[in-house]
Amino acid sequence: MMKMNKRTKLILTIALAVAVMLLLAYLDANRAQYSYGIAILQRSAIYAIVAVAMNMLTGFTGLFSLGQAGFMAIGAYTVAILTIPVEDRPSVYYINGIADALANASLPLWAALILGGLLAAFVGGLIGIPVLRLKSDYLAIATLGFSEIIRAVIAAPQLDRITNGSYGLKSIPNFGSIYDVFIIAFLCILVMILIINSSYGRAFKAIREDEVAAEAMGINLFKHKGMVFIISCFFTGVSGGLLAVFMRSIDSKTFQVMLTYDILLIVVLGGLGSITGSIIGSFLITAAREWLRFFDNPLIIAGFQIPLFRSGFRMVIFSLVLMAIVLYYRKGIMGSKEFSWDGLYRFIHRLLSRVRRKTPGKEANHHE
Repeated sequence: MMKMNKRTKLILTIALAVAVMLLLAYLDANRAQYSYGIAILQRSAIYAIVAVAMNMLTGFTGLFSLGQAGFMAIGAYTVAILTIPVEDRPSVYYINGIADALANASLPLWAALILGGLLAAFVGGLIGIPVLRLKSDYLAIATLGFSEIIRAVIAAPQLDRITNGSYGLKSIPNFGSIYDVFIIAFLCILVMILIINSSYGRAFKAIREDEVAAEAMGINLFKHKGMVFIISCFFTGVSGGLLAVFMRSIDSKTFQVMLTYDILLIVVLGGLGSITGSIIGSFLITAAREWLRFFDNPLIIAGFQIPLFRSGFRMVIFSLVLMAIVLYYRKGIMGSKEFSWDGLYRFIHRLLSRVRRKTPGKEANHHE
């Protein structure tokens, strides 16, 4: 089996990290010119966090949850409330005013993100007590219902002085640097990787494979299911907080069920049980949706307007592309595998071998 030595892998890893840092530095230096591209990359990094968190729950533990949008909303509102400048709050809460306890409460972004994640994890723990006894589709329906309840509670008039009800929150400070979101995403995903590769992660995988066998081996099913659910909710809440900072303004409609479906699409397309698959899927899907926007604009050739190019045609093309990918990659782009330099080397070698077999004339000339 073809493998690279450790030194080559280390050099390639360092080279990749340097290339990414140089790219971010270049984009930061030309922020005005590449603001649209930066926004796509930032949104992709945010979605990567929640996609890996969802994959930890669904792909690694076998728990099918559809409550991600609700937990993202908890994190988003926590971060927004605590980071909006105090002097701007009267213009945000202009209907009923802000609660006295929150009028001067303020936290730096990192602390607000942690608190938002903890609140999401706390609510997830409360919800997990009844719903984690369910399985498969019933668990998905229950978590979806709780997600909609969370969204309804946020928009309730009784919480106007906290969440500003249906009016939403605005004037949320943006990231201080282009690096912020990528550093936070890297740290969150790194922690989840360490958890998955720990003894707890092996217990999660055992539950996914066979709950009866896992319980027979001494694994406490309810304890480990609750643990992975709470961990997933924490990082989902953190990603929601980052999304609020990225968007600068939010309301309850931002966290509708379609947001959960978008994250589920990323996980399935990337591959269930693959962390790198979720990361690759988040960047591919987010970028593809934006790059295909030209299909929504009228196209005129030689004075004739192409009838298909109109608003909404972008999603038709996007759906066709997704269908083609799913048909070709039945288990997602990465399947249940992770990225490795050895795997990339074997893939390139097989690709080159196929090209050589299709061009026998050139190979014969080479031997001559």
